[in-house]
Amino acid sequence: MIEELIHGLVNLSIPHELIVVTVATLPIAELRGSLPIAINQFHLPWYEAFFLSVIGNLLPVPILLLFLNPLAKVVSHVEIGRRFVCWVFEHARKQGENIEKYERLGLTLFVAIPLPLTGAWTGSIAAFLLGLKFWPAFLSILTGIIIAGAIVTSLCLLGWIGAIIAGIGLFVLFILRWRKT
Repeated sequence: MIEELIHGLVNLSIPHELIVVTVATLPIAELRGSLPIAINQFHLPWYEAFFLSVIGNLLPVPILLLFLNPLAKVVSHVEIGRRFVCWVFEHARKQGENIEKYERLGLTLFVAIPLPLTGAWTGSIAAFLLGLKFWPAFLSILTGIIIAGAIVTSLCLLGWIGAIIAGIGLFVLFILRWRKT
């Protein structure tokens, strides 16, 4: 789906930099998706890719922290929107246990781990659900985004070695999580 979006935007002659920012704003993709596109597909310098991805990933955070409640009510008027909001809130509540335990550090680490469903979007929703104040939540999420960006940028620059490192890391996380249950 993201491949089709990128292809469509490239065909419209949208600048690569704007595509990178756009992908970074999307839930689930976030900078985990925008950095590989920027570095490996568009061949942008790593520092430009990093900056654009961090900015793009940060854009939805203030909106989510400030306006999530009214936004969720509007989206919930449509059946598929209601199911999606319930699913997202439930996932964020489950993740919120660790965030609640370690507070700002927990939120930072949650956002910093570059895995699906652990990023700025879910972190913002969890911060909202836990009633965290705007500035502490915003700064924790920003710090997490920067850390995640550094990790993903490093993995992109390492090529196949980065992919192997990421695969081993994911495997270890899976095993550790599996052992907890």
